[in-house]
Amino acid sequence: MPHAYELHVDVTAPCLCCLAPRTFHFSSPSDQVVCGQCVSHLGSEKAERRDGEHVRMWADLYADQQVKFQLEVEALGARLAAEAAATTALQAESAGLTAVVAGEFATGGVRELLENDVVRRADRATELANRRNDRAMAVLWRLERLHREIDKNFGACACGKPIVKCAEFAAIEPERQAVREWEKKNAVLAAEGKRHGLPAEHPAAKSPPRR
Repeated sequence: MPHAYELHVDVTAPCLCCLAPRTFHFSSPSDQVVCGQCVSHLGSEKAERRDGEHVRMWADLYADQQVKFQLEVEALGARLAAEAAATTALQAESAGLTAVVAGEFATGGVRELLENDVVRRADRATELANRRNDRAMAVLWRLERLHREIDKNFGACACGKPIVKCAEFAAIEPERQAVREWEKKNAVLAAEGKRHGLPAEHPAAKSPPRR
């Protein structure tokens, strides 16, 4: 019966006689899928010999597998023991480092470094927050200049609309006092030559610092 295995290359296939996986090198689809040990088993009159040799063969294969399995178990056990020893060593090293750090912290060395770092981070975060607030207030200041009451008798907005009809005036109104307080504070800083958040077009930002 023809087989479907690939020709002219080494392939692994079960022998049709002993069923063990064997390596074959077929040159024709009509080649027998029977290993070299089983060629002598072909023929019905050789059944008793065939069965006896098959039993011995499978017993040898089983014994080989048991040996390989035992070797693998021993190798795995050795790796696990080595990993456990490495883990123990790392834990001891970690405990030693923890003790050193704790001692340094108690004496103030690490404590001072950590506290200084925390303070620097907090100062930087505060500075960034202040800068963001200054940028937002500068935008509100510009809008407040464009939408403020310029004629109380007629209720006129700087944009030319009556303030009662100016949506921008109404939107800015709740923050108008906060903008003026921010403007006053930063004008003082500008006059003292310190960093301030006033926009470049603000009159106080252009005036020279007071001596």
